[in-house]
Amino acid sequence: MTKFYEQSPEERRAQLIAEGALTALDAECLAESGLHADVAANLSENQIGQYALPIGVARNLTVNGVVRQVAMATEEPSVVAAASNGARLANLNGGVKASAEPHRVTAEVVFDGLANDGDAERVMAQHRALLFAVAETAHPSAVKRGGGLKELTCVRRGRFFVIQLTIDPSLAMGANLANTIAEAVATAASGLLDQPALVAILTNGSSELVRAEVTLSPATIATKAGNGAAIAAKIAALSDLAQSDPLRVATHNKGIMNGIDAAVLATGNDTRAVAAAISAYSKGQPLSTWQLEGDQLVGRIKLPLPVGVVGGAISALPKAQAALRLGGFDTVANLQMSLAALGLVQNLAALRALAGPGIQAGHMALQARALAMAAGATGTEIEAVAAKLTPKVRDLASARQLLNELRGKQ
Repeated sequence: MTKFYEQSPEERRAQLIAEGALTALDAECLAESGLHADVAANLSENQIGQYALPIGVARNLTVNGVVRQVAMATEEPSVVAAASNGARLANLNGGVKASAEPHRVTAEVVFDGLANDGDAERVMAQHRALLFAVAETAHPSAVKRGGGLKELTCVRRGRFFVIQLTIDPSLAMGANLANTIAEAVATAASGLLDQPALVAILTNGSSELVRAEVTLSPATIATKAGNGAAIAAKIAALSDLAQSDPLRVATHNKGIMNGIDAAVLATGNDTRAVAAAISAYSKGQPLSTWQLEGDQLVGRIKLPLPVGVVGGAISALPKAQAALRLGGFDTVANLQMSLAALGLVQNLAALRALAGPGIQAGHMALQARALAMAAGATGTEIEAVAAKLTPKVRDLASARQLLNELRGKQ
């Protein structure tokens, strides 16, 4: 049987349909080359065209016993290959276990230079019911779904008095919901304090964390260059290096984000919001750790993942909806836990490559086709040129020379 990565896109879609992971309608949607012109025009300002990225799929990522097919929008073939390989290794050990805290988004209403914060806090406490009523009136549909404003606290930040709002956005990421509620509460609070608010806006910082963990038998991660125990020890050492080397931690975390970013983008979520939340949380520390515990290698990751499964661009982009259905992501928690698991197995594949044969051999082999296309190859020329780009001769100049030679023979 032909391996999944060896098939044509049409054959891959057909296999996913046969497996029950993809509907025929979603397969047709994913096969389309671009957005409808009206959708594109209304999703961007000053729209002049469309920017296409291929959608790959990380195969059979097992999270809490459920097998997921995770769509990934990326221009880097090694990212999808590594994610699938990491998922395969995790599956040899029972898959990834994950958990997610309740999905919340935080907004802040900020006052500058109040004469007496204690008085302000007492006023807010006295009118707490009013402020919650204002929040409900601002977005009643959120309350009907069980969401809306859940907590209101007052804190001092230097000279600023901050009313912190914790909001349940239900199935949405929640940015627009948070801003709507924050502005309504700001208007009411300004009247109560007889002073206009400095600002009322969501914060992309998040204290709600998603966790994932995988326990690996060293025998399952052996490579041609090293036995499993040696590879596991090197992975643990690389993890320790990321704890102490600020240059290494940047690359360590980038490897994790290779997978997460691609899946966030494919599902129509806000990659900038996710990056901002993770950056604020990590403070230059590694997002994952790998440790030897007894005779097992245990990988753990925790990070905030502010995403949704409805609303905004998610509901406007047919391919984002198809990606969500492909993965079975019907709740925010399911998507968050799968994203965390994806980041962890992506990290595993990268560290295993570093501990074994090195990162460049597999990476450049997958880049050969990109070099062929950059040289101008089309159609069957792409594979013909890529096949001749050996490890010692793999650059753009060589690709152009090979293409010219190929065309000269035709």
